[in-house]
Amino acid sequence: MILRPVEARDHGFVLDLNTRHQHLTAPMDRARLAALLGWSARADVIDVDGERAGFVLTFLPGTAYDSASYREFDRRFDEFTYLDRIVIHPAFQRRGLGSAVYDELETAAGVRLVLEVNIDPPNEPSLAFHRARGFVAVAEFGPEDHRVLQLTKELA
Repeated sequence: MILRPVEARDHGFVLDLNTRHQHLTAPMDRARLAALLGWSARADVIDVDGERAGFVLTFLPGTAYDSASYREFDRRFDEFTYLDRIVIHPAFQRRGLGSAVYDELETAAGVRLVLEVNIDPPNEPSLAFHRARGFVAVAEFGPEDHRVLQLTKELA
C-alpha cells in the first residue's frame, strides 16, 4: 500500500467513493472537492498494487476549511493534523488498510491527530477502532440530529 497525492484523473473515483459513503462522511461535488484539495495538507489516494483502494484528506490549523468541527479543533489547539475523512472501497476493506494508513498519518502528523466520529447516528466500528488506537474524546459536537465525538491522539 502506498499513499500518493490525488491527481485530476482520480477526481471521479474520489467523488464516487465519497458518494457511496456520504452517510459516514459529508456530501462532496466537483466544486467542493476542488475547494478541499486547495485547503488540505494531504489529499491522497490509497494505492494497492496499482489499484485505487480509497482516499484520505487531512488539514492543518489555520486554513479556510469551513467544517464546524474542524473550526472547533482550530480554536482548541495550536498544533494538530485534522483527519477529515478516510474512505476505503468495499473491495479493499478488512485487509488492514485503515491501520496502515493511520500508521503513516500518525508518523507524519506531528503533535496530535484529531478527528470526529458519528455518535448520532452511532458509528460503533469506528469508535472501537479509534479507541483501540489510543484516541480519547475531547468533546461532543454538532446539532441534535448529527452529533459527533471529537477525538484526539497525542503523538509527541
